Amino acid sequence: MFLQAKSLTLKYPNANNYVFRNLSFKMAEPGFNALFGPSGVGKTSLAKIITGELVGYSGELTGDGMETLLYSYNLERLPGWSSVGKHLEKITPPARRGRRDELIDVFGLAELMDQRFSQLSLGQQNRINLLRYLLQDFHLLIMDESLANVDELTREKIILKIKDLYAEAYFLYISHNVIEVSKLCKKIIVLGGGRQESPATTVRGCNLVTGQRIDRAEQEHAMLEIMNASS
Repeated sequence: MFLQAKSLTLKYPNANNYVFRNLSFKMAEPGFNALFGPSGVGKTSLAKIITGELVGYSGELTGDGMETLLYSYNLERLPGWSSVGKHLEKITPPARRGRRDELIDVFGLAELMDQRFSQLSLGQQNRINLLRYLLQDFHLLIMDESLANVDELTREKIILKIKDLYAEAYFLYISHNVIEVSKLCKKIIVLGGGRQESPATTVRGCNLVTGQRIDRAEQEHAMLEIMNASS
């Protein structure tokens, strides 16, 4: 199973500039990977191309064995009239109730089950929304700023647990946080700001797992590579 892009080029109608041009990369094995780059470089557009929501591009995108691709994003609309607990009970397959309860605990959501979505903070809404996706079947889950407005320690705890529980799945985490992606991700696909040719560079991250201590020198090296590639 893999996901590969070859020479993807996107330019919106009537626009003067390309969103990206001749973009190529490959995700050849499961893991928690990142898509990184400055605002406006095309990260969300690329995510929507991968999931089939955006057409009108040229180039080749292949995903051998990847039949189910999901896209979770920041501030996704939720049913504001419903209580969190009732909604999660309704959408959870019976075989995944144990997984749901485990994620509720890890995500720090147990005290919110009786509240309505409209009463929650943005960070709480994003955590619950991500949990909903993790209860579905998928080969690839794109997380487009899915943990925005969540504090750093909680984000790290959530990501480490996702990596523990979904070791055979593919993830593409879109983030602006170079410290976070260099520390937690296996590979970081960096989209270079303003470069028209070959705009994607792949950098190896530290891929931290539960119980492991970070190698600071390795992380600093990864951060430097990421920033150089994105500038």
